Amino acid sequence: MLIIDRFEEDWAVIEFGQKIFNIPKFLIPPNAREGDVINIQITLDREATDVRAKANKQLADEIFND
Repeated sequence: MLIIDRFEEDWAVIEFGQKIFNIPKFLIPPNAREGDVINIQITLDREATDVRAKANKQLADEIFND
């Protein structure tokens, strides 16, 4: 269970069991308040990952083949 503990400047302070972490406030719904329980869904963007991997490989090839 993820609970909004408080807001600090541009951050939402989140409780997750005994752990505390920060999430950028812009990722939290604007109507969220302290004490609200939130759900987070994380997905992978394989296309963006592939683009980054190709760009990194190209840069590495340019650097190490000179």
